[in-house]
Parts: sequence; C-alpha cells; structure tokens
Amino acid sequence: MTENIKAEALALAPAMQDIFYTLHAAPELGRCEHHTAEYIRARLTALGIEHTPLAETGTLAVIHGRGPGRVIGFRADIDALPITEETGLPYASRTPGVMHACGHDFHTASLLGAAELFQRHWEDFNGTIKLFFQPDEEGDGGAARMIAAGGMENPHVDAMLCCHVESGIPAGTLTVRSGPVCAASNPFTVTLLGKGTHGAKPHLGTDVIVAGAQVVTALQTIASRRTSPAEPVVVTVGTFHSGTAGNVMPEKAVLTGILRTMGGAARERVKDDFRSVVMGIAAGMGVGAEIEIFESYPGCRNDPGITGLLRTAAAKILGNANVLELPEPSMGTDDFGYFSDTVPGCYYYIGVGNAEKGFTCPNHNPRFAADPDALPLSAAVEVQAALDYLEA
Repeated sequence: MTENIKAEALALAPAMQDIFYTLHAAPELGRCEHHTAEYIRARLTALGIEHTPLAETGTLAVIHGRGPGRVIGFRADIDALPITEETGLPYASRTPGVMHACGHDFHTASLLGAAELFQRHWEDFNGTIKLFFQPDEEGDGGAARMIAAGGMENPHVDAMLCCHVESGIPAGTLTVRSGPVCAASNPFTVTLLGKGTHGAKPHLGTDVIVAGAQVVTALQTIASRRTSPAEPVVVTVGTFHSGTAGNVMPEKAVLTGILRTMGGAARERVKDDFRSVVMGIAAGMGVGAEIEIFESYPGCRNDPGITGLLRTAAAKILGNANVLELPEPSMGTDDFGYFSDTVPGCYYYIGVGNAEKGFTCPNHNPRFAADPDALPLSAAVEVQAALDYLEA
C-alpha cells in the first residue's frame, strides 16, 4: 500500500500547500491562535473527522479504524513567533510583527493532509489515530495543558510521533536518532540588590553592575570547568538590565537567561552550580541576590522501538538513502517532551531546505522559509508510520 500512500499524498499537494499558505499569511502567537483553531476545526469538519477543542485554542481530532486496536498520536504545533517577516514571499505574514518562523504552519498543513488520508482509509486499519493540534509550543507549553485536559485518554494513547521542519537538510530527506534529541530547559532570573550612589563616589555604594558583569563571566565556567567536555550544557544570559543614567550607580540589576541540559541528574547539578556561582559572587561583591530558576520543558528522548518504526516507515516513502541519522541532540527544546515522557515517542526532523529557492535560513530567523514541496512527503511518512504501527 506504500506506493498508494505516496501517490495519494502527492495528489493532495495542492490542497496542503493552500493550507500552508493560508496559515503562513495569518500567524498568531501562543494562547491567541483563535482564527488558526477555527480554520483547523473547519477543515476537520469538512473531512467528517471527529474533533473537540482542548486547552483553549488546541484541537484534538480522533479517527477510528474498522475495529479495536492500538492508539497512536501525532502532534502538530500551531503558534507563531513575535518576528517581523522578511522573506518577500507572496504568502508572507500579513500580521505586523508576527511570523511563522519555526514551521508550525508546515506541521499543521502536513498533519491536516495526513488526516484526510487517515479518514479516507479508516477501513484499512484497526485501532485509533489521535491528532493533537497543539497551541503555545513557543510559550509555556501547550502540550502539558493538552495532557492535563485528558487528551491522552479515552482512548489511551500508546505511542506519539512528531515531525519538525529542518531547513539545514533538503526537502525529501529526514533525520532521526534514538535517545536524547532535545534539551531540557530552565529559564532563570537573577536580581542583584545593592546600594546606590553617585557615580563619582563608588566607595559609598555597592555596585550591582560590576557584580552582574562578574556573574555573567563566571556562569560560563559551569559548562567549561564544572562539566565534562563530553556532556552538553549551555548557560546563556540573554538580558542584563540596570541603571538609568551614566553618573548614577543603580541599586538593582536584573539578569535573565536559560540553562540547557539533557535532563536527569545533569539538570539538577547545573541548577545547584548556578546558585552556588551567583550567591558566591554576590557575597564577595557585597550585594544581595535573588534567584529564580523555572521548570520548563523536560527535553525530548526518543524511544528505540518507536524510532525504529519511524525509520522503517520513512524509508518506504523517501528511500533508505534519504533517512539520515541525526548525529547529536540539539540544545534547542520542544514541549513534545511532555508527550514522550508520558508514552513512548519519536521526535524527528523533516527536510524543508532548498538552496535553489533560497530556503536555507534557520528557524527563528525573519527570512526562514520551508519548501512547500516537502508537504506531501511529510504527510505520507506520517500515514505510513501510523499504518505500520497499527498493523504490527
């Protein structure tokens, strides 16, 4: 049936591309995807697919096969980013300051295309397919809210799959690996409190800017001197705000950033090291320090069995030579980890790069663009993987 799946997906390419262009031109930020949700639900209704709102702007669709069996889920995120688009494409964002710069429009269009094929072939499989059109991946985690709202139950999901666009590999290819794929994330805020004074009389105050500069520098030693060179750790200070005038030593400095690890014991150790470095420098510099480390996405770890299934399915659609091994995990993060922490899962990358079309910029770039010709291939891989899983 593989050739039929691929042929049918290619025949749906114009429809998927129309969905993609529509979503790309009308991006919405996380928790605000109201029109996007309405559009998705209208498409599902037109296909006769059972669906329900979940987690506010999220949508859960359910397609039952001819009889009972296993349950597989797919996640497509739907939110955009606060970026002004600079692609010049005819379907570029019409929303000022908002852009689909991470391919979530592609993910959604691909899964809606797959949904049509699932619905068309419901008599060809036993079991159930659940489609999670998830809000707010770029924010505080729509995945966790969809799980908390009961999306993984009734019927219980046995395995989850999720594709993500990658412009660094050409359309028609796919990369995947077993084990860790994305990092766990811990955003932080450090507030340094000192004594203000005239800039010409620094001895009468305690300098939070100098202390903050020392903190920024010393935090880099967590990765370079407190962590094995073989272990991936990232400590980034992204903002440093302090002061109002050049001749005033301020009383407060605020630093924000992220900690990234592969989770587990490393995650806890890096948080402990972070607190130790900040508090030590603050004490030595005579300033107070308040530290907030927030629990964010747990990272993505691919189950070996589900990853093997995805590799086999992708090879049927793309060919063995185009299913590549992801050489190392990314220090980026994705809230799909909440799903793959709940049931066995696989997070993989679908190629959307095309040098001839100029589609080479990375995600989160104002000139990022995904090759729409990759849409039917992405949908076909999703369909093949589902059928292989349900027929196993």
